Amino acid sequence: MLYLTKDLFPVFVPLGVVGFYRYLWFIIKLLAYFFYRPMMPKSNPTYRPEYDVTIIVPTIDAGEEFKEAAHSWLLNNPKEIIIITETKMKDALQELANSVDPTRIRVLTVPKANKRLQMVEGIRNTTSEIIVFADDDAIWAPTCLEYILACFEDPNMGGVGTSQIVKSVGRYQTVWEVLAGFRLTIRNIEIAASTHIDGGVCCLSGRTAAYRTCILQDPQFQYEFTHDFWLGKYPLNSGDDKFLTRWMVFHGWNTYVQICKEAELLSTFKNNWRFIKQVLRWTRNTWRSDFRSLFTERVIWKRHPYVAFTMVDKIFNPITLLSGPISVIVMAAEGKFHLPLWDIIISYVVWLMMTRIIKLLPHLFKRPQDIIWVPAFLIFGYYFAIMKIYALFTLHEVGWGTRAGEGEATSGRAASAARHGEAGPRYKGLGHSSRSGSSSSSSNRPTGTRTVATTCYRGDEFKTGFSWQCRIDSAFQSAAGASEAGSRYRIWWTFKGTGEFELSGRSGYADAELTNRNTQNDAFGYHGGSNTTGQHGRGGGAGASYR
Repeated sequence: MLYLTKDLFPVFVPLGVVGFYRYLWFIIKLLAYFFYRPMMPKSNPTYRPEYDVTIIVPTIDAGEEFKEAAHSWLLNNPKEIIIITETKMKDALQELANSVDPTRIRVLTVPKANKRLQMVEGIRNTTSEIIVFADDDAIWAPTCLEYILACFEDPNMGGVGTSQIVKSVGRYQTVWEVLAGFRLTIRNIEIAASTHIDGGVCCLSGRTAAYRTCILQDPQFQYEFTHDFWLGKYPLNSGDDKFLTRWMVFHGWNTYVQICKEAELLSTFKNNWRFIKQVLRWTRNTWRSDFRSLFTERVIWKRHPYVAFTMVDKIFNPITLLSGPISVIVMAAEGKFHLPLWDIIISYVVWLMMTRIIKLLPHLFKRPQDIIWVPAFLIFGYYFAIMKIYALFTLHEVGWGTRAGEGEATSGRAASAARHGEAGPRYKGLGHSSRSGSSSSSSNRPTGTRTVATTCYRGDEFKTGFSWQCRIDSAFQSAAGASEAGSRYRIWWTFKGTGEFELSGRSGYADAELTNRNTQNDAFGYHGGSNTTGQHGRGGGAGASYR
């Protein structure tokens, strides 16, 4: 390359510096990837799938691939699987669920297809401590849940992701599926590297990700999740996984990604040109989410500086990627090289091919037959750089792109309210640092019977993480008192809608004695072992109120 560029050496020095930086950056990620280690399950784990895990699957068009995926989930022995679809699809989904396991798969509905509203409906109907969101075609390894739950031994862990590989739709992978596989290989390296370096990750992929239920059953989270607008007026429906990841970072929770065969999942991708529409949607979501992380929320600069730097790097990546070939093409066209044009072009393409093959070696070791598609990956890389620039200037386009009828984040009334600045609900005693709740009352009482887990813990803090909001948009808020270090409780209660509460409990380190006060404002108190304090009452450690 030096021989090819000796006539214009001063011009190519800056490009050489950029190239050196990019490959140095890749080597750093590769080294971190090799030093990365997944968290291993304990012999006596705190959380067990059959007691503590609910799988939530929002879908509108699940097909036969759902059966294979559902069987793989059931092999992991979760407590329950909840499928959420739109009302008109319930019968078809119910029949599909019944053909797999009618005892452990429930089908719920929302009036209109909207992924975020579907997810929230599943969250509200969950009674376990851990929620795992999964795509309807995500096929798990038999040990997937075991390795996911291993991360939640850390009381500060809020969300856990997994590694992915492509499952072909047909007998052989198309070029589009191979391109998806190349992208996943690079992604697995990047998220393993960031997890190892500073514990952060750009996104816990929505294809399969686990979260503590208490975080997601916070009404404030649910409101903001379903009233998410770009620039205050464009309702967002996709990008749910980006929102969830940012919520974990902003509210002080840790994240982790299990990159190992035991937690690996197979997933299908579009096997035709519609894959490009998928990538465009993901690219817009990445722009929007990264801008918010870097410039609006800004917490990531302190908590995960490496991840923040990768986000900045992605902003300039299209420019640096396109600068090389554009310079070569312009100078070759002007005849500024001392070699024939074809020598320049062939030498440059061979150089680019070699560098791409090096980057894809982890993938090619597993699927050497895919080497024939490296030229397609090279072309797609430059197309993707142009697409990123196009996506940057079309961030107002918030439609799903590959699903008809799914693009609105909220109902028309909610969207109108949000556009005109109508405030959403605010709940005291919620969020990762709250320790007490208010005790106001209201005539708006939730109805129906539901049993739910109420509490969440971070280190020595008895966390008030759980609340739920009923379908008529009134919420029951519970708050728990302080706990000394070493104590951890998991509490279940049933609200009957009549002011009565039934409580039962299980503790992690000590026996819990739960007391019941069937009044509107003073709902319940708790007592624990010798190292735990608990109080009754409106202003005390455990209280509840209607809102």
